[in-house]
Amino acid sequence: MSQSDCQPINVEDGIPTEMAIDHVVLSELALFRRPLKVVSLGSSAWAQRYRIDVEAQEQAESYFMKISFGDHGREALKGEYEATLAIHSIVGSFTPKPIEWGSFKALSGTHYYLCRFYDFAEHAPKPAEFCQKVAFLHSRSNSPTSKFGFHLVTYNGDLPQENGYTDTWEEFFTIGFRHMVNMNIERGGPWPELEDLDTAMIDKVIPRLLRPMETGGRSIKPSLVHGDLWCGNVAVDSATGRPLIYDPASFYAHNEYELGNWRSERNGFDRSFFDAYHSIIPKTAPTEDYDDRIALYSMRFNLQAAALFPGY
Repeated sequence: MSQSDCQPINVEDGIPTEMAIDHVVLSELALFRRPLKVVSLGSSAWAQRYRIDVEAQEQAESYFMKISFGDHGREALKGEYEATLAIHSIVGSFTPKPIEWGSFKALSGTHYYLCRFYDFAEHAPKPAEFCQKVAFLHSRSNSPTSKFGFHLVTYNGDLPQENGYTDTWEEFFTIGFRHMVNMNIERGGPWPELEDLDTAMIDKVIPRLLRPMETGGRSIKPSLVHGDLWCGNVAVDSATGRPLIYDPASFYAHNEYELGNWRSERNGFDRSFFDAYHSIIPKTAPTEDYDDRIALYSMRFNLQAAALFPGY
């Protein structure tokens, strides 16, 4: 079917049509070479989101498309695709199966990520079922190198993470922590207090809290983490009632790192989620350091948020 054979595309919600998304979808993606409707789902500083409805033989099919721009946009969507694929290979329907990512030919510097569209319920997932899935991901995943890291850069928003493989969790976390400090200074300008904190954290706090988990006969299994689990990346599929996670910033990590993002009340997880998770996976020894480790992990997530929104 040629473009001239297709019915016009309806771009709803008053979204500007400068991107010519209708032409791009029809001319470049075989999946969408049928009459369809494009509905804006909003945008952020680094991406635009759409629902694309396609006329199928029996009923309409809907897909989710995220569009980003530039080199960072391309790498961010590539990372999202690879991370989601890795998670989906372990926990299946807990995350949408990624369909495709790539760059548009007709729009230079414009890139897309594509997966199935889900209607979300208005309520949050129940702690027991949700944490069972998270724990399954952590316990069943295995780093292909037996090291901490990931095979490519993944992004938190438009913020690249330092994912190079390391032998120890302490080394990986230290590199990542310093990277987040540097991102804050690069994006927000000089920050003397943070620079002083950086030295104290790396020289004293990080070794004190992380090294005991990998010495004295102890070891940590690198677990695949979502890497940005907060209420904005968690939902319930209205059709099945099952929890969903999406928009990952993954790497292989200490499994408890995932919970660091749950510590801040703004992210929507209360104590019941921690309890449900640890009813399946016990706290890592030495357990007396647990609360301080979670606070340390939370600090890195807070640094990520500060770098994403400098000046706030």
